[in-house]
Amino acid sequence: MKKVTYHTEKHTAYITLNRPDSHNAFDDEMIARITKLCHRAAADDYVRSVVLQANGNTFCSGADLQWMQRMAQYDYETNMQDAQSLANMLETLNTLAKPTIAKVHGAAFGGAVGLVACCDIAIATKLSKFCLSEVRLGLAPATIMPYIIDAIGYRHARRYALSAEVISARRARRLGLIHEAVTESELDSTVAALCAQLHKGGPQAISATKGLLLECHQHEIDESLQHKTVATIAALRVGNEGQAGLAAFFAKTKPVWHEDK
Repeated sequence: MKKVTYHTEKHTAYITLNRPDSHNAFDDEMIARITKLCHRAAADDYVRSVVLQANGNTFCSGADLQWMQRMAQYDYETNMQDAQSLANMLETLNTLAKPTIAKVHGAAFGGAVGLVACCDIAIATKLSKFCLSEVRLGLAPATIMPYIIDAIGYRHARRYALSAEVISARRARRLGLIHEAVTESELDSTVAALCAQLHKGGPQAISATKGLLLECHQHEIDESLQHKTVATIAALRVGNEGQAGLAAFFAKTKPVWHEDK
């Protein structure tokens, strides 16, 4: 049985954590596969959005403790390489040039909170719970920390990374970790509606917009950033997709990429 599965449907790639008996705790094998599947989705022109989800009653309980115990027996350099693989996976998910949605049910603890924070949109059930639990194990939420701070802000991160308090879905929404908290019966339809909404945008425009969001967020407003924004819109205006989109707008028709066309 594959620990992480992949399938596509209606222009959406579904990356599914598939260790329900282990609460979808991730290990080095899962990290490598999630990274590989993110690259697969990015390279597939059919795919317009990516949903990260899980089988079973838990979204993800974080790092597999047996894996952690095994890594504790190795030296510093080996642990550096192992942790780098996790950091690479998070960055791959965070910068994937297609919109990503975290579809969360049950608990998301430890590194799983990082997975949620790396997605563009996060939808959870009202009964979902979140926790930066690493300090309880004598560890730190290290590789996920940049994404946690991006998602909930430095001040909130200081509290929850240090206290390891369990965060309700309601509070997670107030903090900005998730965008919506819905009933369990509404989770599938809410995510499906979001995917359909995302697919109304031009694929190249979506990719360029995501790139700009990341760059503008991480870069001070200066001449080089201004040049990047100017060059992006100029290229989109003269590109085939931009030309087709504008033509469809004025003709009051749907653009060629529209899913319902």
